[in-house]
Amino acid sequence: MIIEQIQVGNFAVFAYVVGCPETGEGIVIDPADQVEVLLDVAKNRKIDTIKYIVNTHGHADHAGGNREMKERTNAQIVVHKDDAERLANPSALAIQMFQCETSPPADITVEEGDRVEFGNHSLAVIHTPGHTPGGICLYTNGYVFTGDTLFVGGIGRTDLPGGSMAQLIQSIKNKLIALPDDTLVFPGHNYGSSPQSTIGKEKQSNPFVR
Repeated sequence: MIIEQIQVGNFAVFAYVVGCPETGEGIVIDPADQVEVLLDVAKNRKIDTIKYIVNTHGHADHAGGNREMKERTNAQIVVHKDDAERLANPSALAIQMFQCETSPPADITVEEGDRVEFGNHSLAVIHTPGHTPGGICLYTNGYVFTGDTLFVGGIGRTDLPGGSMAQLIQSIKNKLIALPDDTLVFPGHNYGSSPQSTIGKEKQSNPFVR
């Protein structure tokens, strides 16, 4: 599986281009900004078709490039059902704060246990509410994309509407920390000491999950 981690925009968001080398089909996770850069990365890795735009949650800072990405690729937008309204109708404050375009509505909503399939690969949807009610992580053997649920050495904020610290900690401890220790963690922001981590490292050093 092809995985490219790209920091985009003004808020240290990590977007991901993920693809199947056998078929050239792929997805983009959280295209926050700089759509041209993301498409160039896909082209360079011979990902010819972007099938889905997957948002790990509905906050505008992760979805600012959704509209352009969809217009240029005809990909379908995917988000958890509990964040579909938040994605399509962000607050005016959020749009002003992040200075980004509003996303089109989701084409597909997902729940715990669904799979996002592309080429010969797929990612399992893990529902991890707490940062937002519809926050998700995406897992396949060896890798987990954690959005704003789990960062390197930290966790997502819970002081925005719909956030819950208790729920977020429960999501991390019950669902993410249960993954194999060698699972590579790909977070939603470049907020830590390194751009990636592992579940094992976070279990040992992350003060929120020890």
